Amino acid sequence: MSNLTNNRLNITATAAQITAVKTALQTINTNLPFLVGLTTEERIALPTIDVNNKAFTEDAIAAGVNNNSLLPSYISVPNMVNDLTLFGQLDEIIGLVNQLQEKLGDTQLLAGSEAYSSALMLYKLFGSASEAGVAGTDPIVNQLKQRFANQGNKGAAPTSQPVPAA
Repeated sequence: MSNLTNNRLNITATAAQITAVKTALQTINTNLPFLVGLTTEERIALPTIDVNNKAFTEDAIAAGVNNNSLLPSYISVPNMVNDLTLFGQLDEIIGLVNQLQEKLGDTQLLAGSEAYSSALMLYKLFGSASEAGVAGTDPIVNQLKQRFANQGNKGAAPTSQPVPAA
């Protein structure tokens, strides 16, 4: 929460940083032009590879390499090798991207939580000021209470959200 005692984040990204990150992401797309998008139906229908299926696939490829003369002409073991190699290469990249995505998501979650928690605290403070008759606070409270208008608690901030004493 954005206050004197607990503010884990107090920074924004510069325009140059955002541009550099977008450029880096575009560079990834440029360097991997073969990346595809699947429909939900395709994702569900495709057989997946796991540790056991990967070992099986490696064994089948080895058998195909060592017994190529037994295979029909429409089976391409080199294509299978390429597919499995790409799978491994992407597995490494996906691990790094997943770590980055988690950090991005966690940082966004924390920044949003700090901003929202502080907004709830301000709402309560303005409400207290309004109840005490401080001039100019009624319009502020009326504007802010609209967020909670349809929650059945007459515009009061949710009580489940911890708000430290001011």
